[in-house]
Amino acid sequence: MDNDQSIKINILYTSDIHGSIYPINYANNEQVEWGLSKIATKIKMERALDDHLLLIDNGDLIQGSPLTYHYVQFLKDKEHPMIRLLNHLSYDAAVIGNHEFNYGLDLLKQAVNESNFPWLSANIVDSKTDSPYFGKPYIIKEVKSVKIAILGITTHYIPYWEKPENIQGIEFKDTLQETKKWVSYIKENEKPDVLIVSYHGGFERDLETGEPTEVLTGENQGFAICNEVEGIDVLLTGHQHRSLTGNINGVEVIQVPFKGQALGKATLILNKQKEILKKNAKLLFMEEVEADTQILELASKNENETQKWLDTPIGIVDRDMLITDPLRVRMQDNPLIEFINNVQMDVAGVEISNTALFDNTSPGFRKQVTMRDIVANYIYPNTLTVLRLSGHDIKAALEQNASYFTIDQAGELAVNPSFIQPKPQHYNYDMWEGIDYILDISKPIGQRVTRLYFKGAPLDLDATFDVVMNNYRASGGGDYMMFKDKPVVKDIPMDMTELIANYISKRKEIQATVNHNWKVIWA
Repeated sequence: MDNDQSIKINILYTSDIHGSIYPINYANNEQVEWGLSKIATKIKMERALDDHLLLIDNGDLIQGSPLTYHYVQFLKDKEHPMIRLLNHLSYDAAVIGNHEFNYGLDLLKQAVNESNFPWLSANIVDSKTDSPYFGKPYIIKEVKSVKIAILGITTHYIPYWEKPENIQGIEFKDTLQETKKWVSYIKENEKPDVLIVSYHGGFERDLETGEPTEVLTGENQGFAICNEVEGIDVLLTGHQHRSLTGNINGVEVIQVPFKGQALGKATLILNKQKEILKKNAKLLFMEEVEADTQILELASKNENETQKWLDTPIGIVDRDMLITDPLRVRMQDNPLIEFINNVQMDVAGVEISNTALFDNTSPGFRKQVTMRDIVANYIYPNTLTVLRLSGHDIKAALEQNASYFTIDQAGELAVNPSFIQPKPQHYNYDMWEGIDYILDISKPIGQRVTRLYFKGAPLDLDATFDVVMNNYRASGGGDYMMFKDKPVVKDIPMDMTELIANYISKRKEIQATVNHNWKVIWA
């Protein structure tokens, strides 16, 4: 099929890079298998095979790493490092992602203006004129005599997450309806040979069974787009940080994970009449790919300044919040855990919070806290969600927590093997602030909550409470099914590392407090 009479079109795309350039973990500077510098090497390898390929970014580019956070804090009058790199790599287009708005419209507009490529989003419109806010809803490219349309679209759920001042004057139209409208317009008016939709959003249903994989809020509509919009050849997706390829209703679909762990590649084979004969999508992962030295050099000034800043104290703890015994931290109230819960409650404006000690290597905070300390302790790119829960939900969640523990043969408290094998899941044990409780591990699983108080009185199981937690837990992650489908009071889209840093920077000195509101007993 791939013969002299056929035309091969290659589309490469990135998504959810989240400011990741150098292949390092900023918590400890250890090497990792991700980053735009590695992606660049793979792009150049692919270009050596086909110098007419298309290259698209699918959003969530300019936020999400210490380097981009440092840029916003100290260098935002300079060129954005991520835009500098995409310009260098000659991207054809980029799509607006939800995290592009996190630092405000001025910074986003500056990034768009610095770009040598158009930013697309057909459904993000000016609320006064109803025209696409960032200029272009789609572009047309001619590649090897094939006319290709690329439509950009963005999850319309952004107003549920973003600060109102960061999206002032903007309307986010329904993704599915706008995709239908624009695909129809493009096919009628442009008559392209190939139509690609680059969607900063993901899939709401299982690709094979069609069963819902999440609450159908409209945040992700990829499955519906494939089934309800006629004429799409390839759907590039993101936002969910998943690794997947497939075909839904004849539409070739692909999603890359985040931080530049993989480059997406879609290949189309057309005959000389410009009819598509074959479609294929695959993920090119970054293991054993060397970082591109030009990209490292172009970002080196930002990187060097970020590294210095990471080790600069941003605040002081009046005593220490060090962690020496992770199991003990999970057995009784601890200053670091109480502090993180206090940050969450302060940001969310609620009275109840939960958080986890994610792994057994968290060092805690010394007297002088640096940004690197924050990154070393809060290792996931979580955001915050406030759920409205009943007292029954809270009690059920505490019972789920209590299943983390067992009693060993010596009669000592130990971790339930199911939280260690086949992989460690310490992050699925939460500790709560704002309620008083005792977990008694000597009792059967499901009957271990022996005390549960709120404001000095037994918690009313039939009342409702607003509780802040990380977005993973709020979605029911970790088998917390009592949280799934519960009303979302608010989403806070900023990464927790940045929220913690802002909290400490504002106060300069934080107190290491322990109010002993909870404990675990077993004898």
